[in-house]
Amino acid sequence: MSVREAEARPAGREPRAAGEVARRTPSRRLGRNRRTAGSWWIPWLFLAPALILFLYFKFIPMAQAISMSVQEVRPYLGNLWVGTANYSEILSSEGFRSATWNTIVLAVGQTAGSMLLGFVLALLVEGQTRKLTFIRSAAFLPVVVPIAVVAELWRIMYHPTADGLLNQVLGLIGLGPSGFINDPDTSLASIVVTGIWRGAPYDMMIFLAGLAGIDRGLYEAAVVDGASTKQRILHVTLPGLRPVFAILFILAAVRGFRAFTEVFLLTNGGPNGSTEVLMTLIYKLGFEQNRLGIASAGAVLLFLATLVLTVCVQMLRRRRVA
Repeated sequence: MSVREAEARPAGREPRAAGEVARRTPSRRLGRNRRTAGSWWIPWLFLAPALILFLYFKFIPMAQAISMSVQEVRPYLGNLWVGTANYSEILSSEGFRSATWNTIVLAVGQTAGSMLLGFVLALLVEGQTRKLTFIRSAAFLPVVVPIAVVAELWRIMYHPTADGLLNQVLGLIGLGPSGFINDPDTSLASIVVTGIWRGAPYDMMIFLAGLAGIDRGLYEAAVVDGASTKQRILHVTLPGLRPVFAILFILAAVRGFRAFTEVFLLTNGGPNGSTEVLMTLIYKLGFEQNRLGIASAGAVLLFLATLVLTVCVQMLRRRRVA
């Protein structure tokens, strides 16, 4: 073999080896893609139990409620199509308008109060020490306590006589006993206070997560520039928590619009309808008066109001970001 042939043979093999690698690489990638595509159903398999429960207990009842809202529901006799008559009747009802106003007041009061108190609590308990961990856990306790227990505790504290717990506290500062949930003038405000007490710890935890995401360098720069604590909160903390405020506003507003258990257990809409909200009105129309069509129409209107509120907040949020 000549030197020229020996030099030519490796040179001839290198293109073949490169060609073999080029041919093998797409086939290997194709095999991997096939294996990955063959397991696309595995995540859906794990999600299937939850999706089935959501379908059966949420989405199917929602579809049935929409269908019933345009019908006169007659058990065992067959439903009659009435179109928008149920919506017209409930919208023209004085009780529905009063319940709508009470719901708005309750939602606004609970939303503003729980977000403000939650923000203050988050600023107070922010940190990593063990004592603060215990305090955060203790402050979060009202969220994990069942709402029925919370309502019963506050019902006891709201006892209208002078021997009631809160009336004794008012007596220490020279104020007379209050009727609280038994007085039409203070019953709705009393329920708002209960909702704030239970919702503020949840908002506090969301605020703590948002505070952890703010760059600490901004605070250090503000201190170097001589900013006070108030100025750091106004110009560093609040701008950094804008996305958190948007999320919490939606959650708190939906929570306020859907308030039912605490109202039902504390006052059941009384006294004299002063605490009647949409959820308790819908419950009474459907299960006490057996007017399921009108109750379904009210539920659909409540759902649409919540949906419109959520969409509007999201649109305003996107405009600010843009």
